[in-house]
Amino acid sequence: MTDDGILEPLDELADKPVVRNRRLPPSRSTDDGILESLDDIGDRKRTGLARRELFVEPGMRLEHTPSQTRGTVVRFLEGVEIVLRDQLGAEQTFDPVPGLFRHEGDLVALRQPLESKTDGTPTITASGSIAAEDTSARVAQPSRIWVEGIHDAELIERVWGDDLRYEGIVVEQLEGADDLAARVRAFAPHDTKRLGILLDHLVEGSKESRIAAEVDDPNVLILGHPYVDIWQAVRPRAAGIEAWPVIPRGRPWKQGVLDALGVREEPGRFWKQLLGRVESFKDVETPLVHSVEQLIDFVTE
Repeated sequence: MTDDGILEPLDELADKPVVRNRRLPPSRSTDDGILESLDDIGDRKRTGLARRELFVEPGMRLEHTPSQTRGTVVRFLEGVEIVLRDQLGAEQTFDPVPGLFRHEGDLVALRQPLESKTDGTPTITASGSIAAEDTSARVAQPSRIWVEGIHDAELIERVWGDDLRYEGIVVEQLEGADDLAARVRAFAPHDTKRLGILLDHLVEGSKESRIAAEVDDPNVLILGHPYVDIWQAVRPRAAGIEAWPVIPRGRPWKQGVLDALGVREEPGRFWKQLLGRVESFKDVETPLVHSVEQLIDFVTE
């Protein structure tokens, strides 16, 4: 992978996800509804809670509350990074975690502005859905989607974040699925409190397939993808490589990938760069797209 790799459009994707019309009125919303977002899932030390979404523009003044850094926005890439120029003129880079930034007195979730249309055509989100005109915060619904790790949650936010915020669906990080059946029982799903679960490497004979088989509940849907790690769900052309390396069993997969690609970044930093190359569902492998679309439909029925 090279630093000057260019994201290429992937027009050859044959199966497009279901297009959801987000212009219909939401079933539940309040002016003071608490926004819960994918970006902060897994951040157990989060000190704030976003009260509203903020579409970020260059020059906008923000405060990063943990460091008390105040400054103007230099650049922003949703889910990846935000750069502020502080009072001394130095540029400071932060992860754009919702609830950790303040604007005009409110803790906010930072969002990329949708490109405005002047010809009357609808705006399409990264997932291929028609964007909602009403982008105010929704009250979180009781149904949930669970994913295994923080990178899974960040990729889903990157592509399906608009859909999930509109529906009021929160994605939670499992941090391992070994005790999945017990956690499902504790969640106590029912017909108005559904649970969708996305598992990595859900193939016949895998540990994940045996874990999934232990759960039998009509209000729980478990789907997955065939990839060892969520990194592989990003299409190689989007990542700027010819193919994902094959890593021998028993070797740490992420470090093996970095070594094979000749990348000397830490895994977390490499992931941020990789995530920044994902512009839409076209940059994600079809099995993951289909699974996430089905899970969203299941928990919002």
